[in-house]
Amino acid sequence: GEEHYNCISALHKSMRGSDENASLYWLARMLEGGEDPLYVARRLVRFASEDIGLADPLALTQAVAAYQGCHFIGMPECEVILAQCVVYFARAPKSIEVYRAYTNVKECLRMHTGPLPPVPLHLRNAPTRLMKNLGYGKGYKYNPAYKEPVEQDYLPEELKGTDFFKERKT
Repeated sequence: GEEHYNCISALHKSMRGSDENASLYWLARMLEGGEDPLYVARRLVRFASEDIGLADPLALTQAVAAYQGCHFIGMPECEVILAQCVVYFARAPKSIEVYRAYTNVKECLRMHTGPLPPVPLHLRNAPTRLMKNLGYGKGYKYNPAYKEPVEQDYLPEELKGTDFFKERKT
């Protein structure tokens, strides 16, 4: 019932709050109560990117490994795999930078009126002669071929200067 959602919320918030003891408690309460360990593991995968993100990019690897471990061996053996992952996440630094930036991109797309801006010609692939003649790929700078950073626009003209990591585009 509702307690299923209350417990996963408590686990999530305990890890977010870096409380390893409470995190273990809520995990054990769920598993000992019969919760599907793969459900918990799926939530940990989401947590790895949503709450830890780039502060510790290895968190996602930990979460996927925990999911796979649970899938391979099941309960009760997988409980320690989940416990290790939960403690790792509670102790990990947190960052929602990517989560917020992606939310800003989605908001930008939802708020846009009319057709979406076209992909700039220099960013388009030109697999045919006609596409090359139309200017597809013309002027594109292949970054690995340069020793220094390449000055090149990657967003449509209408979004030039937008930084989804710093602002909301409306």
